[in-house]
Amino acid sequence: MNTFDRHLLREWIQILFLVLATLCGLLFVQICYDDFRQLLEVGAPASDFWRYVLVTMPSFLGVVLPLALLISLLYTLTKFHRSNELTAMRVAGVGFLRLTAPVWAVGLVACGIVWWLNSTIVPWSVEQSRLLEESMQHRRQEKVLPPDRVGAVYSVAFDNPDARRTWFFNRYRKAAPARGYGVSVSEMDPLRRETTRIVAAQAWHDEGRGGWVFRDGRELRFEPENGILMASAPFIERYEPGFREDPGLMLLTDQRPRDLSFFELRRLITYYAVENNPKAVPYAVRYFSILADTLAPLVVIAIAIPFAVTGVRVNPAVGVSKSIGLFFLYYVLSTIAASLATKQLIEPAVAAWLPNIGMAGLATWLFARLR
Repeated sequence: MNTFDRHLLREWIQILFLVLATLCGLLFVQICYDDFRQLLEVGAPASDFWRYVLVTMPSFLGVVLPLALLISLLYTLTKFHRSNELTAMRVAGVGFLRLTAPVWAVGLVACGIVWWLNSTIVPWSVEQSRLLEESMQHRRQEKVLPPDRVGAVYSVAFDNPDARRTWFFNRYRKAAPARGYGVSVSEMDPLRRETTRIVAAQAWHDEGRGGWVFRDGRELRFEPENGILMASAPFIERYEPGFREDPGLMLLTDQRPRDLSFFELRRLITYYAVENNPKAVPYAVRYFSILADTLAPLVVIAIAIPFAVTGVRVNPAVGVSKSIGLFFLYYVLSTIAASLATKQLIEPAVAAWLPNIGMAGLATWLFARLR
């Protein structure tokens, strides 16, 4: 590293940390705006509120870091361009690649940080913040609702094509002890014709034994050819060791893709892939987008360098406004790509990479204009 490298990094890192602090402050305001009233309604104490904020904020770091890189780099390079520092180095015979070598090195490190965040910290944050929110909701509901309706999710349906079983719960209580009410489980033959149905007032997953327990129900047997009821046998309690469905996976199918962690998205994609269900598309787009975001710092740097050092020498604050426009363009590309994937015109992986490809194309065009 020479003197200019240290000077560039010192100026950039200072702005980068300032932008990161500002964006984290904005995230804190957003969390308060979105969730503070809800937390007050559930009677959450101050300790739970601060714990919720600290657990939730890391879920945004994968998005915040590339944005902070773009804003700080545009500001710093525009400032250098305006003060003719870059021009002086170019006149001395130093090329753009050598001038920006420290920036690319930091970009590679940032890619590793984004991958680490998206693969470990962000999934933990997403899952823990949801659990905290649910637990606070349960405490509030315990004061006004009957025990069997605390933390209840209504109309839960789940299909297991591998085992040829279809589940339906009128109501599933997520609060401990987790339990389903108004349960119906249909078993099918290879032609997807119903052969057996278990209906029960209650059912729960036995973690120790791995199967499901049904209480106060009836087993119905049908003739597959015509669907005629052949037998009906009541039971008080019945254990099915072969029923291995995970209630956690059942409840994930109703969640929005953006509310799920990296690992939960992968579970849903694997589940939907068995039956080739189009419902997997938005989850797959979100999953591959998280993977594609790993290279976002390099794409951001590739755009920021030519964007900042070309054109007239304007106030560095103009670079911040440019970054807003660039992220708006990225959002438009993401929306278009997701829409095309939902209509099954392109693959989810292509839709996830399309915004980065578009921004990389813009960076290539800007670099081609450099003299």
